[in-house]
Amino acid sequence: MKKWLTASVSAFMLVSLVACGGSEEQPEPETVSPEPVTEEEVELAEIDIMLDWYPNAVHSYLYVAQEKGYFEEEGVKVNIQFPANPTDPINLAAAGQVTLGISYQPDVVIARATQNVPVKSIGAIVRSPLNHVVFSEDSDIQTPKDLEGKQVGFPGIPLNESILSTMVQNDGGNPDDVEMIDVGFELGSSLVSERVNAVIGAYINHEVPVLRHNGHETRYFNPVDYGVPSYYELVVVTNDQTWEKQEEEIRAFWRGATKGYEFMKENPEEALNILLTNQDEANFPLIEEVEQESLGILLPKMESEAGFGSQDADSWQETIDWMLEFDLIQESPSLEDIFVNIVE
Repeated sequence: MKKWLTASVSAFMLVSLVACGGSEEQPEPETVSPEPVTEEEVELAEIDIMLDWYPNAVHSYLYVAQEKGYFEEEGVKVNIQFPANPTDPINLAAAGQVTLGISYQPDVVIARATQNVPVKSIGAIVRSPLNHVVFSEDSDIQTPKDLEGKQVGFPGIPLNESILSTMVQNDGGNPDDVEMIDVGFELGSSLVSERVNAVIGAYINHEVPVLRHNGHETRYFNPVDYGVPSYYELVVVTNDQTWEKQEEEIRAFWRGATKGYEFMKENPEEALNILLTNQDEANFPLIEEVEQESLGILLPKMESEAGFGSQDADSWQETIDWMLEFDLIQESPSLEDIFVNIVE
């Protein structure tokens, strides 16, 4: 899957004088037809990246890099794809059906440790959890211990149960006294309808701004404040073979993405406008004020002194150790296998 760019080379005209023996008349110039235009072929390596969800504020840097030509400057053409279901990005990247996928650090650990899937992270996008415990502003809940005896909605994903157990336990409560209710992805509506007292699995850069937009103020607990490791919320993944074969192209992609991130950081309003023009309006229309608030939450969580996308072995090991403790995995994957630090 390659695209060829053509660059025209200017043709030039030759003028020659034709001698006319013994003639006093001025010779007429003879015009020679221009030489055929030649084409310089420039090859762009093609990269497919599957988003973790429909386009939203967290993906702005990708659309900026595409719009501003940063990817082409690095010699790559990037095709941005949307998932049909939440597991597609990691599964299709692991299978080599897309070059890259945006997924979650704990999911990469599970895939590598439990299912022996040859998938690895090549860059961290959001460097700390967005998944928080969210509840109504007027709730009597003050700390995670107050969730004892209450109902907490979650999307049926075991990771959320482990996060909540860690938080309640570290706050001096008993996680067994919290009733977990699987509400699927109806987190906001379950909270507003008072079906549950709180939810986990809600994202402070999406559900919270959406609830506020609809007139519902909330408060929330950051799991990192209550013993949960500060895991990378979003990472970019590929499989071992793809990395081995396309490392140069993937690094070029990341250089272009980094340019997009730097532009987004310096020009958030313009970056957001670029995102809005690329939204999937038919399936997931965006609300501008929601995405503005979301981007404001995301930018500090994407910042790294070591460079956009940098990864730290300690972060991976801390997350792995915590997941072992809560039986989310049974063995520890090799750090050498599970991530590479793409930042040069």
